[in-house]
Amino acid sequence: MDILKQKFAAKALPLAQELKAFNKESGHLVVGEYTIDQIIGGMKGIKGLLTDTSALDPELGISFRGYSIPELREKLPRIPGGISPLPEGIFYLMLIGELPTEEDVQFISAEWQRRSNVPEHVFAMLNGLPLDTHPMTQFSMAILAMQNDSEFAAAYERGISKDTYWEYVYEDAMNLIARLPRVAAYIYRRTFHNGHHIEPEPNLDWAGNFAHMLGIDNPSFKSMMRLYLTIHADHEGGNGSAHTTHLTGSMLSDPYYAFSSGINSLAGPLHGLANQEVIGWIFKMQKALGTESPTEAEIEQYIRTTLANKQVVPGYGHAVLRRTDPRFLAQQDFAKTYFPDDNLCQLVWKIYNVAPRVLGETGKIKNPFPNVDAHSGALLLHYGFNEYTYYTVLFGVSRALGVMAQLCWSRVYGLPLERPGSITFDALKKLAAKINEASTPKA
Repeated sequence: MDILKQKFAAKALPLAQELKAFNKESGHLVVGEYTIDQIIGGMKGIKGLLTDTSALDPELGISFRGYSIPELREKLPRIPGGISPLPEGIFYLMLIGELPTEEDVQFISAEWQRRSNVPEHVFAMLNGLPLDTHPMTQFSMAILAMQNDSEFAAAYERGISKDTYWEYVYEDAMNLIARLPRVAAYIYRRTFHNGHHIEPEPNLDWAGNFAHMLGIDNPSFKSMMRLYLTIHADHEGGNGSAHTTHLTGSMLSDPYYAFSSGINSLAGPLHGLANQEVIGWIFKMQKALGTESPTEAEIEQYIRTTLANKQVVPGYGHAVLRRTDPRFLAQQDFAKTYFPDDNLCQLVWKIYNVAPRVLGETGKIKNPFPNVDAHSGALLLHYGFNEYTYYTVLFGVSRALGVMAQLCWSRVYGLPLERPGSITFDALKKLAAKINEASTPKA
C-alpha cells in the first residue's frame, strides 16, 4: 500500500465509522423543505448529496476543504520559481483533507508518472475513429477503452468485502488520473496536428507534462495549465459532471465507467462547453461592431441587443454563485501578470466592467457576474490554442481530480446507490391542491 493510500486509510476509515454512528443517531432529523418549483426546476438548492472535497457558498465562492482559491494559490506547493500551484497539491488536499507538503506533492507526481502508461489498444481505438469525431467523444471513448484494466471491476468479480471497495477504487482513480494527460494530448495532436505526437517528459510534473505533450512551446503556458487544472478540479458535488460521476459510481460501476459518464455530462453547453460559447459570442460581437476593440458603450449596446433577441450572454450567471467567480478572478490575475496588453483579455475585462450592471438591470437574472468560463478561452487563445472544440477536454482532465477524490470517499463511507423518488404531474397537482386547501382559513 503506497504512502498516499496509507494516509487516506488513516484519515478516512475512522471518519467512515463516525459517519455510520452519526447517521444512526441523527438520521431521523429533518434537514429542510423543498418546493414544487425545485421539483420541476432540476432539484436546484435541495441538499441531497454528501461531498467533503469542496463546498460552494453563493457569496464566498468555492472552497476546497475550507481554503479559498486565493489561499490555495498562496499555500499549495509550486515548482521552484513558479507562480501557479501544482494540481497534485489540490488532489492531495481533497483526498486527505490537509494541505500537502512539498514531499507529498513530489510523491504524487512520481506516482502518477509511474502509473501513466496507456495501453496500445486505446491509441488503436482512437486511430480508428474519423478525424472529425468531436474531441469529447474521443475522450469519453478512450476512458471506456481503459476500463478492462479496472482493478475494482476485477476485484468485485473475484468477490470482495464491501469494506475494501475503496482500496480498489483508489487504485483505479490514481491510474486513471495518471493516464489522462497522455490520452488527452494524443487526441489533440491526432485531431489538429496531423498525428504528430510528442512523447511524455518523465521529469515534468503532471500539468507541465500535459502542456509539453500538447506542443505549445511557451514556459508560461505550463504555468497557465497548472493554474487551469487546479481551479477547474472540483465544484462541490451537485454540478453535472460530479453528480453524474457520483450517480454512476453509486451503482458500483468502476471509476472508468463513472468518469466516462461524467465527461458526457461535462460535454453539454450548460456545463463544460460554455467556455467555447463565450469565445464564439465575443467573435460575433467583434464582427457585428466591426472592431476588435469595442468601447464599453458599444459592448453595452451589443449586450442589450443579445438580451432583446432572447439570447444569453455566455459566461455570465451561475446556478449557485451570487458574486464574481473566484476562478474568473484567478485567471484575470494570471493574465494581468503575464500578458496585460493582450487585446482579447482586455476585451474580456471590458465586458466584465459592463455586463453585471446591464444584466442586473433586467431584474430577471439572479447572478449577473462572470463565471469561470468567461475568461478561460481568452487565456488559451493568447497561446494560439484556437481549437475551441477541444477546450472542454482540458476541463475534463482537471475535473477528474475532484470527482475521483469524491468517489474514493463515497466508497470508504459506504454511501448507497442514489435513487431519488419521482412524482407524476397529476400527483403533483393534487399535492398542491391539498397544501393550498390546508392553508386556507376556514370561514
